[in-house]
Amino acid sequence: MASTKLRTQAEKSPLEERFDTTRALTEALAAPLSESDATIQSMEDASPAKWHLAHTTWFWETFLLRDHVPGYRLHDERWPFLFNSYYEAEGERIGRFSRGMLSRPSVDEVLGWRAHVTASMGDLLGDPALAPLIELGVAHEQQHQELLLTDIKHALFQNPLGPAMFDGPLPAATARERGWTEHPGGIGAIGHKGDGFAFDCEGPRHRVLLEPFALADTLVTNAEWDAFRADGGYENAALWLSDGWAWVNENGVRAPLYWRDGDNGAEHFTLAGMQDLDPHEPVTHVSFFEA
Repeated sequence: MASTKLRTQAEKSPLEERFDTTRALTEALAAPLSESDATIQSMEDASPAKWHLAHTTWFWETFLLRDHVPGYRLHDERWPFLFNSYYEAEGERIGRFSRGMLSRPSVDEVLGWRAHVTASMGDLLGDPALAPLIELGVAHEQQHQELLLTDIKHALFQNPLGPAMFDGPLPAATARERGWTEHPGGIGAIGHKGDGFAFDCEGPRHRVLLEPFALADTLVTNAEWDAFRADGGYENAALWLSDGWAWVNENGVRAPLYWRDGDNGAEHFTLAGMQDLDPHEPVTHVSFFEA
């Protein structure tokens, strides 16, 4: 079985500390959610928070503990079918659209599994031969932290009560003067340079031909997007590719998904509930629009 020897902070490598911090953050992000909140699935392209908690644990148990600890026994042999995502080599799995039907195991059971797997990692975290796989596991869990937040935001948005996950209000954004970084174009290199971790889709590094361009040093703000709306951006076919223009018209899209025009001005839904639209704040989720 895996070692459960406790290591002091001084004995831990930076990678071990990142593992501990990442595992703890996933649980902290999900902590405000009720059992019902953590189980619901608002659409097939989103997953329940409980599933994210479980899937990231399945990764460590499957690819580290099962494969590298002699005699390790799975916490529950039925759960890989529930919490595999798209890893074909790991066999059959529940349909993505059915993840929200998993009322069992409970959140507490999943958290118990997480604690068991985290503790069981033991000496594997200090094995240099496993460091690349552990790096991948940390990056994988960090991806799912982002997904957990975006998915639960979409789910809570479906509730007419507009429930908040975190206490608000949000801090006010500061206005910034925009600058531009200009590039003359020519032959450029893109892709991972090979120093440090990268996902396989980030390489290989290769050359590309670039036209001259300028890149803003600030994100698009709510005020700028609102100006786009007021200027007829959703009615001007010249600003859209053909598929996008068809989608805009078929769905009657006129604003980002989470925006609402209230009696006292524009509002948007956030993880802190419905908030006044800060004109200086960057636009969030412009890829999701209301129909």
